[in-house]
Amino acid sequence: MAQLSAVLAIINPLSGTLSIAQKTRLRDTFLQRAEGMGFAPEAIFTEYPGHATELATAAVARGVSRVLAVGGDGTINETARALRRSASVLGIVPMGSGNGLARHLGLPLHPLKAIDRALAGRPVVIDSGEINEHAFFCTAGLGFEAYVAHQFALQPVRGLPTYIRTAFRSFWSYQPDRYWIDGEERRLFSLSFANAGQFGNNAWVAPTANIADGKLEQCEIRPFPAQMGPLLTWRLFNKSLNLSPYWQGRAVTKASVRVDLQTHRGPLLIHADGEPITIPDAQAEVRILPGSLLVLL
Repeated sequence: MAQLSAVLAIINPLSGTLSIAQKTRLRDTFLQRAEGMGFAPEAIFTEYPGHATELATAAVARGVSRVLAVGGDGTINETARALRRSASVLGIVPMGSGNGLARHLGLPLHPLKAIDRALAGRPVVIDSGEINEHAFFCTAGLGFEAYVAHQFALQPVRGLPTYIRTAFRSFWSYQPDRYWIDGEERRLFSLSFANAGQFGNNAWVAPTANIADGKLEQCEIRPFPAQMGPLLTWRLFNKSLNLSPYWQGRAVTKASVRVDLQTHRGPLLIHADGEPITIPDAQAEVRILPGSLLVLL
């Protein structure tokens, strides 16, 4: 008898708004549907930060063909980083606040439909990026969005409403910084490196980004008058931010970014797929890893 193809679902019990009981039912439905399609399925709930990476790494080592990340962008990032440059394929079941990668790829946002797509889908090759060795698949960056990511991480409740309130409060306390990008000085409100086109929730920072072209879109937003904030926000969600005179973008394969330690207070705050990261030496190295991940579409 031929050996069944293995499929693993890695489920974050804390992401999204579904209860543990609902996620348990979702797990049981996944196991039932996968078995019915001829797979040998397994599902595991994560127990701590980084657990998804450990589970995915072990899955690659034992030749699991499909690994489904069931959670938000952080869970997807943890899982995908272990699958890069392997034969194991990532399935995405988005259940987070932003779901940036799923939205960019046009995947279903309903969990059951996403499970069906992952089980029936075919592998497609996409790029990934790194910022100081931290993997990202949507965006990484410095400046305002990194500041918001760090403030959001401090909130007791997750979700889109909390993110909006955090971003609004952050707007009034945040100060643009000076950066040296490949040796050229810039004063910027934000600096993003986009593999996919959006942060999540259809907030398109790089409307023309191609996730499989071997390049990142370096997106710079110059400081702007406060009264321009609503228009820029509208453009962000209207997929037209690149038409603003305050936005500038160019395709890159790598970049070196640093801040002036004499004027910059504290460590450098960055984010990778919305997850806050602190860099003590105030220098960030960014690069693209072309064709490094297989995703089920």
